[in-house]
Amino acid sequence: MQRSSIEWTEATWNPITGCTQISPGCAHCYALTFAERFRGVPGHPYENGFDLQLRPDRMEQPLRWKKPRTIFVNSMSDLFHEEVPEDYIQQVFAVMESASHHRFQVLTKRSERLAQLAPSLPWPSNVWMGVSVENQRFARRIDDLRVAPATVRFLSCEPLLGELDLDLAEIHWVIAGGESGPGARPMDPEWVRAVRDQCVNAEVPFFFKQWGAHDEMGGRVGKKRAGRTLDGETWSHMPEASNVA
Repeated sequence: MQRSSIEWTEATWNPITGCTQISPGCAHCYALTFAERFRGVPGHPYENGFDLQLRPDRMEQPLRWKKPRTIFVNSMSDLFHEEVPEDYIQQVFAVMESASHHRFQVLTKRSERLAQLAPSLPWPSNVWMGVSVENQRFARRIDDLRVAPATVRFLSCEPLLGELDLDLAEIHWVIAGGESGPGARPMDPEWVRAVRDQCVNAEVPFFFKQWGAHDEMGGRVGKKRAGRTLDGETWSHMPEASNVA
């Protein structure tokens, strides 16, 4: 298990590593940058950089973690990547179903494959399913997400790259945040305020993760200094279905 500094989770589990970029939100991927540092280092877990790799030796890790945790699945990949075999995805879901004392958060940019496979997957109450929506062009992913009969369906609007007009029907949680790291693009405060206001109006819990590298005024000050307060408030709301059944 890897303990996580991500504000909305507690730990990460990576039965797959590596991915490929498919949309603007991928441009400054932290996972790619991290993994590529170790390309060619013999024996290192990322010896092959960010090439997609199945990690079956990690498959049963959550079953060995006795203390209940909230676990972000594949923080270093995308479970619904087109090169991940369907039977492997089935195995991941089977482990999540068996490890019922944990809560699992799955996030994908490949919503079309999610919608395609959702009817054939088990959906225990401890599996939360989300899609990334970084700008209006990719709001279509929300319709695909609604196909998944998950107890909690959520959106990750991070990095938020434009104003969003969201259809929040059957959506239970929204995360938003700016981009950090080298080359980070600034987030207009009005974009995130608009997302927050839509959530408040729809009574959907809203979680503001971070400003990112730029503060509310657009100055590049670094993630830590920019912080995560929005209009003087820390938004850390979670879905009501926050307890594993």
